This record gives sequence, C-alpha cells and structure tokens, in this order.
Amino acid sequence: MKKHALLIALGMSLVLLFLGDAAKFYRLGFVQFVDAKLYDYRLILTMPRTADERIVILDIDEKSLKEEGRWPWSRDKLATLMDELFDHYGVAVVGFDVVFAEKDTSSGLHVLQDLGRNQLKGVPQFQSALAQIQPRLEYDMLFADKIRNRNVVLGYFFTNSERGAEKSNAGVLPESVFPAGTFKGRPIAFIQWDSYGANLLELQGSAALAGHFNPVIDFDGVVRRVPMLLEYDGAYYESLSVAVVRAALGMPKLVPGYATAKNKNYGGLEWLTLESAQGDLHIPVDDKVSALVPYRGASGSFRYVSLTDALHGRTPLADMQNKIVLVGTTAAGLMDLRSTPVGEIYPGVEIHANMISGILNQNIKQNPPYVLGANVSLLLVIGVALSLLLPMLSAIRATLLSAGILLLVIVVNGVVWHFGNLVMPLAGSLIMVLMLFALNMTYGYFTETRTKRQLAGLFGQYVPSELVDEMSKNPEQVSMEGESREMTILFSDVRGFTTISEGLEPKDLSLLMNEFLTPLSRVIYSHRGTIDKYMGDCIMAFWGAPLPDTRHAYQAVLSGLEMQRKLSDLQPHFKERGWPEIHIGVGINTGRVSVGNMGSEVRVAYTVMGDAVNLASRLEGITKEYGVGVLVGEHTREEAPEFLYRELDLVRVKGKDKPVAIFEPLGLVGEVEQATLDEVKLFQQALRLYRKQEWDRAELQLYNLMKIAPESKLYKVYAERVAHYRNESPGENWDGVFVFKTK
Repeated sequence: MKKHALLIALGMSLVLLFLGDAAKFYRLGFVQFVDAKLYDYRLILTMPRTADERIVILDIDEKSLKEEGRWPWSRDKLATLMDELFDHYGVAVVGFDVVFAEKDTSSGLHVLQDLGRNQLKGVPQFQSALAQIQPRLEYDMLFADKIRNRNVVLGYFFTNSERGAEKSNAGVLPESVFPAGTFKGRPIAFIQWDSYGANLLELQGSAALAGHFNPVIDFDGVVRRVPMLLEYDGAYYESLSVAVVRAALGMPKLVPGYATAKNKNYGGLEWLTLESAQGDLHIPVDDKVSALVPYRGASGSFRYVSLTDALHGRTPLADMQNKIVLVGTTAAGLMDLRSTPVGEIYPGVEIHANMISGILNQNIKQNPPYVLGANVSLLLVIGVALSLLLPMLSAIRATLLSAGILLLVIVVNGVVWHFGNLVMPLAGSLIMVLMLFALNMTYGYFTETRTKRQLAGLFGQYVPSELVDEMSKNPEQVSMEGESREMTILFSDVRGFTTISEGLEPKDLSLLMNEFLTPLSRVIYSHRGTIDKYMGDCIMAFWGAPLPDTRHAYQAVLSGLEMQRKLSDLQPHFKERGWPEIHIGVGINTGRVSVGNMGSEVRVAYTVMGDAVNLASRLEGITKEYGVGVLVGEHTREEAPEFLYRELDLVRVKGKDKPVAIFEPLGLVGEVEQATLDEVKLFQQALRLYRKQEWDRAELQLYNLMKIAPESKLYKVYAERVAHYRNESPGENWDGVFVFKTK
C-alpha cells in the first residue's frame, strides 16, 4: 500500500471527481453528454416500434396549408371541424397542440361595426342587417360554442421574460390543477416560469381542460422529458398529455405520490396518480416532476391524418371513431419540429402522443430522486475497490478485473432498465472504471519513461540537447500536433552560391557547406532556436516552439547578428583553404503561424507554415538589394526593442499586397558606436526627404552619406531612385512604397 500510495491517492481523487458529479454538486460536461447518448441508445434498442391505434394526429401539413390557406385559419373553419370530428367521426377527445391567443378578425366584423358607429350610424337598414349577421361573423364565439360541452383540451405555453423586461402574458390560464401551497414544506424542484401565452377567455371558458405543451430541452438541444407539472405564480399546471388522458378517462382526480408520505422534509414526489374508475394510472416523475418520453419509434409511429381531409369528411370513419385526436403540425414553416433521441427533426405533436400512449400503457421509465443516492453509492463502492486493487495487480489481472466490473455494471443497468423500468445513470461508472484503469496502466510507463524517450527522438534532430532535457522535465508544454502560435522565423542564404559551387569540386563544396553550416547552426542552437530544415545553402529556423519562448524575437535577432559575426571570423580560414569568401543574407519576421507535424502519410516533418514565414523568406531575398546582412519585419522590431534599428524602406514584396516596413538591426541599444548613431540619424533625414519627394535635398543628404560610407550600397540605391523619380515622378499620391517584382 505504501509503495503505491501516490497512485492510490490519484485514483481516489478521480473517484471523488465522479462522486461530485453524481451528487450534482457540479456537472462534468463529458459525463453528462455520454450519459445522455447512452440513454438514447438504450431507448432506441428497446423501443416497441409499433403504432398505438388509440391516438390519431390531425396534421396541419403542407397539403392542408395548400388547400385551406396559411395558418392560422379562421375560427369558423375550426368550428366546422369540431362538428365534423364529434358529430360525424365520433372522436373521444380532441387536444390542440396550438394556442389561440389572439382574436380572429378575418370575418371583417370589426370593419362593419366601425361603419355602423360612424358613416352608417343613421342608416336603419344597415344597423338591422348588421344585428342579424353579427352572430355568424363572431368567429371566436362560434368556435367557443362548438367546443363547449365537448371533450376538447386546449394547449398553451409558459415562457420566461427577458431579464429586465416587463412580463408579457397573452390570453387566460386555465384553473391550476394544484393551487398554491399544495406542496408547501416539500423541497420539490418544480420548473418555474414567469409568463405565458394562453387562449382567449371565451375559448378557455368553453374548453373541458387545458394543458401546457412545454417540453424540457436538455443541454444538447434534445427533448427527452416533458414536465408533468409546472409552477407559475405559486400554482401548478398540468401538461397537455396529462390533461388529454384525464379528458379521455372522464376527468379523474390527479393525486401526488410520495415515497414517504409522512415525511415532508423529503421531497420524494416520485409519481402522479390518476384515480380513474377504470383503474389508477401512475406517472413516474423525476426530481423536477418531469417524465421521460416513452418514444415508440421514429417519426410516424402514430396514424397521421391530413386536417383538410378530416375537415371535408374524406377520412375513413374507422380511422377516427373513438380515437384520441391531437391537432398539431409537421409543416416546417410552422416551427414545431424538435430534436429527439429518435430523430433530429421530430414533430412536437408526436412527443405529446408518445406521452399519452405511455401514460395509458403504464410503460414510462422511472427516474425517481432516490436514483441519485443509489448511483453515488455504486460509484463509491466500485471506485474505492478499484483504486485499492488495481495498483496491486499485474497488467493482465488489472485488465480482467476492470473488464469484469464494466460488464457487471452494464448487465445490472440493463436488468434494472428492462425488468424494473428504472433509469440508472451509466456513463459515470463506465468512464470512471476506464479512467482508473488507464491511470494505472500509464502511470509509470507513459508519463515517465516513454515521454522522455519520445521527446528525445522526436525533437533531437531539431533542437539542442539541453532543450530536449528541458522538454522532458515539462512534457505537458510540448505538442507535435498542429497549433497556431506567435513565433519568429529566420531564413539565411549564401549570396552568389551558384557561382561559388561552379568553381569548386563536389568534395570541396561539401566540405565548405559543412564548415559554414555547422557554426551557424550552433549559433541558432545557443539561442534556443529550432532548425526547421537545410535547403542546400539555406537555413530555415524558428523560435517559440516546441517550447514557448516569450523572447523569441529577441533570440532570433541576436542569432542573426551573431551569425554574421561568426561568418566574418571564418573568412581567414576559408582563404587559407583556397575557398572564396562566403556572405549570407538573413531575413527575420515575427507573426502568427501554424506549427506542428505536417506532411503526408509517407513522411511528416515538424515545421511552420503561414504568411509570416513567407515574408521572412522574402526579407532574406532582398537583403542583397540594400547591401545589408540582416533584415527584419516591423513586428519583429516591435517585439525586440532591445536592439537599435535603422529603417531601410517601405516595400511591397512579391506575393503580398500590403506594404511592410523593413529594418536593419545594428546591435543592442547602448552598444552601438556614436558614429553609427550619427549616420543612422542622417539617413532617417534623407529617407523623410525622399518620401516627401524633395529630390534635391534628399540627393544632397545621400551624397554626404556616401562620403561617410562610400562602400554602402544602400545610399547608392537611394541615389539612383532619386535620379529616376526626378525624371519620372511617382505622382502626388505616392505612399513611398517600393515594389519588388521578384522574390
């Protein structure tokens, strides 16, 4: 035990993490997601996939909209529908999965009444005619009369107002199924709302019952539950499915059921009971008084009848007689499509049909509050046992034990699901067992020995050994996968290398390459740089990966300057061996790039890609145009302010539309000679005159500079430009940018 104390402690910590999630002190997103998906898979595997012939969905479908016009239809048409359904078809119940919150003005009665009060006020014939036809044009009252004394259940919805906004209610709510104070003293977590959209007073007063059609939308947007009771303003309102079943069974009383009826300190509302003469029906509910939807199958598990066919008597009598009819819609434009475990696009009305079927068949899965305690106990027993046993066992025995517990958990969960009709969480226990097993299997090998060997093998060819050692100590900072980082890139290339190579034998050329590439690479290594690749005589390197480096720009500029000094020190040695002088150009740029393993299935390399890389290469290419050894981009200058820079130009390089400012680093601030500082100051003055197109004054300043440094190519380049622009003006709107046509 003492030998494995750290591993056991890690295992126990993992167990505590899952216990906190199971007890709902917090939620682990990945556990919640997996548990939801495992519930969906169990549901799909055990669905009956049969139709419930007692329930018919009267569909406001595309066919109905095409024949009858856009929804909502005039209420006189719905009044006709009621006569058709009850008198012709003899349906048992009609439930509406729609709400009638606004008055129907489609008859034009309000226009006629306005005329009667104004322009035609004194016309007796008009007033008499209006009084005669008014009852036939009051469509809302007409519809209300047709649903009165019939088994009609209206639907409505609750909502929450925007924060800070006034509550906006429409219509009137039905009488609550449980008045305020019914559950006083019981800590039951009812879902609460602060506003609603309900039906017109005359309609609500005529209906037998009404129920809300709010589903519970889970974290992933899927509807798995429907609240059987919702709380509004202290009172409690039943769902549409419960109201329809009550209407179908002759209005039975709804009674709450508690696990321990005498103990009010235990919330324990585990079911609702419909006390019917045909026998009591129990509706199991969870801690939020919601019931799991017992989906029978994919969309279309109930008989669908086009509403327009029913309205015009085109539906066979047997399809509707004595049926529970739900009026809803599958038309996409009416926006009552939901995401469910059995389909991403599922009609909302069919969710209520499934709930009604489940209540009548008594096959709704139970998820009572005590499941939480059972799940915590199960996780505690399994977690503690594995945390103590796995470190003691060999790899094979640990594998067998973990696999056995996984199988046992799955079997027990399946038995409880099938025979006990009970939903127990599954993801937490499965993931915890797998993570405890993975922790024990990888603890010694992967996190210690293997990581160090991998880092040494992967990065030894790119970075110095001391950096590999540092990465081994902090492997969590290192990744081979592609990622975006702020980095600095360096390119160096030998000037005139083609001419040099043509004048040497292959063996001498190879020796020369080694003689200058090796010391230059060591300079890069000494400043924590990573060699990306050698491209003939060119070196590509970067800073800021694989280990983060906040001073990547500083290290790169320091390397570029030191590379020039190192190469200068090598010139006497090259001369002794009869080799030509070697001069290099160095381009450095800083920016956000992609870094990581890139390539193909055949070959990959740890490298960088991006616009900043391309610009670094372009800067190296134009060093020879100005006769300087090192060029850096503007972002590099900003990130490495420790150096003194001379601004050289504002250019547009090939492949880029946006001009960039380029600078020559001259050395660390405080280490540059005064003569150089004076020369830089004079050149900046010349550059300002040049950009202002004051050619004569700029030319004079450049001639003075050429006297100070006759060997400088930079001043000659600008003198030639001045001479050119004096004859061919760049125009008044010239921005001072010089465009390079080649790489």
